[in-house]
Amino acid sequence: MKVVVALGGNALASTKEGSGFAGQIQQIRYSGRILGGLAGQHQLIVTHGNGPQIGVLAAQARESEQGSLPLDVIGAQTEGMLGYLLEQELVNHLPEDRMTVSLITMVEADAEDPAFAQPTKPIGAKYSAEQGEALAQREGWQFRKSPDGWQRLVPSPKAMKIFQIPAIKVLLARGALVICSGGGGIPMINKNNRYQGVEAVVDKDDTSALLATELDADVLVLATDVDGVYENWSSQNPSKITATTPDELEQHEFEAGSMAPKVEAACRFVRHRGGRACIGALDDLQSLVAGQAGTQILQAAGSNA
Repeated sequence: MKVVVALGGNALASTKEGSGFAGQIQQIRYSGRILGGLAGQHQLIVTHGNGPQIGVLAAQARESEQGSLPLDVIGAQTEGMLGYLLEQELVNHLPEDRMTVSLITMVEADAEDPAFAQPTKPIGAKYSAEQGEALAQREGWQFRKSPDGWQRLVPSPKAMKIFQIPAIKVLLARGALVICSGGGGIPMINKNNRYQGVEAVVDKDDTSALLATELDADVLVLATDVDGVYENWSSQNPSKITATTPDELEQHEFEAGSMAPKVEAACRFVRHRGGRACIGALDDLQSLVAGQAGTQILQAAGSNA
């Protein structure tokens, strides 16, 4: 089967392995082992989040002599860094003749997307009120204010097109394992018939659904740090949803910025492609692909699509 696996940010920077770069490397090694086992059985395309990493690099750039870097440039840095680290680990678990490719991926967004007028995506470190106000004046940033600090908000437009789809198809036809669309891809807009980067972050799951659709994938896996989708998650008696359809799943409400984007992306892929989507824990990856774990989203109840 052709399988797109979208690794959540926690899959690449889990606190269970310790903090800092060393902890991140340990978690990437763990993720690489699991992905390597799956790649021996299926045609595999891997995407990943970059939330923790983009926040670190943005803070480092702001505090350096050169000052803040554009968000699209930082996105490219993190996509290259994480792609390299994942590929480095995967070559240790694959046959020598199995090609692996890490691809810097650009994604087109609509310049008129309403998201640009209403930033909602939190990124980076949390600041004190005094620091936040200073940055808002100096950089023009918008912030989400909470008791534990101010956090920068950026637009999160929808993915319209992935520029590198033709190249990805060529690589897959040659048998390569492709790592692409990291962090949702680098957002681009067409302004006066010229493409340019933009200060935004495209949701990783949104881009992964588009990628899986464009590649005619059989299965889209959204790997996260919980074992499935739960209704009444914040109650004392949450109930796990095991097998469902887009129509059934969309009758429930899920946390914005957390499970809601995954549910939306999974439902969109199933409707547009007719394949199967699943949401669950990275630890259960083999069982997720086999349809035996997590939350399985199908076109119709009882379908094996």
